[in-house]
Amino acid sequence: MHSFLPGLAGTYRFTLLAGAAAFALGAHGAANAQALPDSDDADELVLEEDVPEAENQIIVTASKREQTLQEVPISVSVTSGETLEQAQIRDVLDLQTVTPSLRVSQLQTSSATTFIIRGFGNGDNNFGIEPSVGVFIDGVFRSRSAGALGDLNNVQRIEVLNGPQSTLFGKNASAGVISVVTREPQYEFGGMVEAVYGNFNQVFLRGDITGPITDNIAFSLDGTYQRRDGFGEIVNLDEEINDRNRWSARGQLLIEPTPDFKIRAIADYARIDEVCCQVATLVAGPAAGAIGALGGQFSTDFFAYESFLNAAPVNENDNYGGSVQMDYQAGAISITSITAYRELKNFFLTDIDFTSADIATETRDQDVQTFTQEVRIASDFDGPFNFLLGGFYFDETIEQDSAIRNGSDFRDYGELLAGQPGLFNQVEAGLGLPQDSILNTPLLTSEQFRMENTAWSVFGTFDLEPVDGLVFTVGFNYTDDAKDFALSQQSFDPLGQVNLVDAFIVGGIAEALQIPPGEVTPGVINGFATDPQTAPVFGQITQAALDPAANELLALQALQFQPPFLAVPNVVEPGRTRDDELTYLLRASYQISPEVNVYASYATGFKASSVNLSRDSRPVLGDFVPGQELSTILAPSSPILDAGLATPNLTTGSRFAGPEEAEVYELGMKAQWDGFGFNLALFDQSIEGFQSFAFTGLGFALANAGEQSVKGFEFDATINPVDGLVLTFATTYLDALYDDFTGSPLGDLTGQRPGGIPEWAIATSATYTHEFDSGSRIITRVDYNHESNENINEGLPTFNAQLGNTRIFRREVNLVNASATLALNNGLEIGAFARNLLDDEYILTVFDGVAQAGTVNGYPSAPRTYGGVVRFRF
Repeated sequence: MHSFLPGLAGTYRFTLLAGAAAFALGAHGAANAQALPDSDDADELVLEEDVPEAENQIIVTASKREQTLQEVPISVSVTSGETLEQAQIRDVLDLQTVTPSLRVSQLQTSSATTFIIRGFGNGDNNFGIEPSVGVFIDGVFRSRSAGALGDLNNVQRIEVLNGPQSTLFGKNASAGVISVVTREPQYEFGGMVEAVYGNFNQVFLRGDITGPITDNIAFSLDGTYQRRDGFGEIVNLDEEINDRNRWSARGQLLIEPTPDFKIRAIADYARIDEVCCQVATLVAGPAAGAIGALGGQFSTDFFAYESFLNAAPVNENDNYGGSVQMDYQAGAISITSITAYRELKNFFLTDIDFTSADIATETRDQDVQTFTQEVRIASDFDGPFNFLLGGFYFDETIEQDSAIRNGSDFRDYGELLAGQPGLFNQVEAGLGLPQDSILNTPLLTSEQFRMENTAWSVFGTFDLEPVDGLVFTVGFNYTDDAKDFALSQQSFDPLGQVNLVDAFIVGGIAEALQIPPGEVTPGVINGFATDPQTAPVFGQITQAALDPAANELLALQALQFQPPFLAVPNVVEPGRTRDDELTYLLRASYQISPEVNVYASYATGFKASSVNLSRDSRPVLGDFVPGQELSTILAPSSPILDAGLATPNLTTGSRFAGPEEAEVYELGMKAQWDGFGFNLALFDQSIEGFQSFAFTGLGFALANAGEQSVKGFEFDATINPVDGLVLTFATTYLDALYDDFTGSPLGDLTGQRPGGIPEWAIATSATYTHEFDSGSRIITRVDYNHESNENINEGLPTFNAQLGNTRIFRREVNLVNASATLALNNGLEIGAFARNLLDDEYILTVFDGVAQAGTVNGYPSAPRTYGGVVRFRF
């Protein structure tokens, strides 16, 4: 089995090897084509005496050790920095076009991004939900997807590891891992500058510079700047939407005090300030008439990229931090330590009704501070036994302030929905509320959330090679995770603070006893309900209170948008989760020949409980049992009711979702010959307790699916039929199923296929490099990305419930991208590119209109973009 030292090459013992991949590598296709390590990456330097053996090999660290891609017995896709440049892939959002098992979605804000591998992924719209797909940049865990955005620069490679990776990564990764590896500083002075100009006035600038400070200290600096006009327009405000406005900067130091000791220090800062995201209407429901009566407009031509809003969205994201990685080599033993601190500040303002009527806007201000420490020790013995042992510590604090602001049209909108102008004044008089107060307070809600999460884990793998080429691996991970959270909310709308059944009952009792309603206390109610003389009257009052014909107030329930919130912690709910789990890996791999490896594995994965950091957080059933029509008077005994904590219109839901537990069976084959190679992985993967987070039209529901599974295969191949021509083909087939999901917002989904998971995903490319006698080259590339026609989701809780789930929106993706580059032998490169060359149009996702029953909104795909690029390497 080939073995490579873990990245301690420097000026003392190793020789820099010139040359990189001789041709473009694309995602799964890249995983097959084996190429020399990039000369500007100290992590991939090899011993000079090993050069003949190392030709046509890609070195990856998917197993936390340096191995050739053919050796590593993991389903992993690799995209090289060269492919990122040629395909104009600037951020992880575009990475999915070359990696079929990966799907990335960006929805209502620039930071609301979800990474999905093999159909599993979550965590885009709630900072209390950690992603099931872990993102690591230079070995540092980015705990929220909003902290993994920004332009990709100076990237050596991106590895996408499919399936649970708990035995190799210290935090979560129950569905997979995206590992971004950037280039280390070099001891030879050099760099690159690039300028792009494209349609929508796109300007993209990036550059990097590296070189020596002393004989054993090197530095690098790199940065990006991107501006682009929006491809959408807010028509009534004459402003653009879906623009680009972001920059990033990073500095690195590489210090090698001795031949066996290396320190890599990184500091980075990234800023996003954009207007996002384009929303259009697919179905205009009954509420559309009320919007029109207020003079409001909304977009109905889905791909016209037109919006009508009363306020332009604001998306601000600041993501910064630093890390120090230390590597020490003691003979066959290597020790690695990675210490990191990161901070993420995220703010957005959104017009949540997505019309020009002034109904409501939401703001969210979030701050995430994260400290991580990882330590690993690994062996590289010549004998049959090798090991890797690691420890990981995680400490994070999340703070969030959010609010919904009432618009000037909200009260009139509510009365139009009720069909009775002047109704609210009558209700205010009848319930003793201030006049002109219903749906007319400055704020509908204001919320404050805080969560502290500490976790630690130990993990490792043990390899035994009893005979040459046959390796048995056992891996483990033990994780202990503790979350403490405090949630509070102020609800300002007076109507939402009144239970309409309880108000009717109180009025009935007051009338029967001839006392003012204010004197009807809980004690009076209990006495009236239990006294043999008045109990029959109480029964009659209760029956009438639940009858819409008798209790006309019940018609107002649909306008009670945000009832009071029961703060946590309280005497019943401690506001904490405590999880621990042991996960493991069993694997056998065998090198049949120098060209062919096979492996079989069984692995389990784990992700700790997630907390519902939103205004939709509700007590779990059991802590509280609501009465009919959410009446507190009619509610049965429960800990919250008996403690006197029940608030008006309190219902149940979820404060948190329990852990995810994953398992996967996998068979794989990796083969590489001159001019042809392929990878094949067959898998059966499931997650028990998948943390589902779905929008219901007025809020979000967090729930554990009993079990969700997917069976399928991943295949990729690279063919080099003639000199200069490289063809790649990669496909993923997914047969997904809800094995058990009885508690979804749409009812029992058991036995159904989950929406949003394409059955087939294909990524293929053709790259031709023509080299002139002078050494200059022309590189042309065409790639195609396909996702088969699929249901976008399982239905919408409001829209589809009214239709009996008979109309499900679908999407199919067919993207063609192309580029051509003239690379002169003096370092100058001139090129052109087009993404979505054929201007394919599809729906990204759909959702119930906010407070607009029967309306369906959605996000359209991005249009064609193209431009020219000038690049100079020195």
